[in-house]
Amino acid sequence: MSFEHLSGKKVKFDIVNKNGAVLVPADSVLNPATLRLLQQHEINPFDVVVQAVKEEDTLESPSKLIQEAAHYSKYLFDRLHFDRKVPLIEIKNQLIPVVRQISRHPNLFELFESVKAKDEYTHQHNIGVGVLSTMIGQWLNLEESELALLSLAATIHDIGKIRIPQEILLKPGKLTEDEFDEMKRHTIYGYEILKGTVGLSPRAMLVALQHHERLDGSGYPLHLKKGEIDFLSQIVAVADVFHAISSKRPYQDSMPFYKVVTLMRQGSFGELNPEIVSLLLDKFIHAMMGKKVMLSDGRLAEVVHINSFDDLHPLVKIEDALLDLSRNRDIQILQILG
Repeated sequence: MSFEHLSGKKVKFDIVNKNGAVLVPADSVLNPATLRLLQQHEINPFDVVVQAVKEEDTLESPSKLIQEAAHYSKYLFDRLHFDRKVPLIEIKNQLIPVVRQISRHPNLFELFESVKAKDEYTHQHNIGVGVLSTMIGQWLNLEESELALLSLAATIHDIGKIRIPQEILLKPGKLTEDEFDEMKRHTIYGYEILKGTVGLSPRAMLVALQHHERLDGSGYPLHLKKGEIDFLSQIVAVADVFHAISSKRPYQDSMPFYKVVTLMRQGSFGELNPEIVSLLLDKFIHAMMGKKVMLSDGRLAEVVHINSFDDLHPLVKIEDALLDLSRNRDIQILQILG
């Protein structure tokens, strides 16, 4: 395999060998000597993530990073099909640093629009859930070791879907009962795949198994209840639902923001951890302050005050006039424009 196209490029993340030793540190410029070193250690050139020409562009918009990460996720999952071995070192050292970088993006709604899956749902969903879970972990002030584990576990939570037939995974219409039963088995498949992976925390395996469990026992595959579900699995469950209903899927268009919030709040009654749901939604709702929004009647407005008693219906400014959406409840916020 040729490395010529990488010559002169700056490495975005550390490149490590099979034992985890750093061969080329992040921010190094690849030259003939370092490229020979990579060849000697049988590094796949497709595993090498290089920086964009203008690094500030990726800082301004996370969209490109998310696309790159989703493509790399697909590549790694495709490799798993053939190798029958989870490429844990590549995931930890090439994919997770991108997830962590994206999660630190300062504009919450630009990030929200970027992580919403628009095509290649499965792999954009992996990255989206990884990013959202990492953000929640940061807001919860998790210890760095637990945050790193959460980022990893969330990004590979759906790894079991590699065993689901494509005709089920990508079916545009409603699944039959038998198809849905098979789809639900991705949690068990994921646990089985990860169970034999050396160096992986058992809690990451539990996230793959438990992210569809619900606190009231209504989830699957084991119908566990609140005290039986790992806390990291509870975080990923919230991020998983939030990302899924926000995104365009093979059988469903993305939902407007107010519907996402409404459904998430309904799901927090008995099913999802209510503290985690409240934390996530409060961060997004209060980030609306000063943002341009599209209203359900087609008008553009600016959010000038969040009503504490009705935060989904804030006070907005349309040109020079103020409109209190809490007194005009037939008008909703469809989209936050930034």
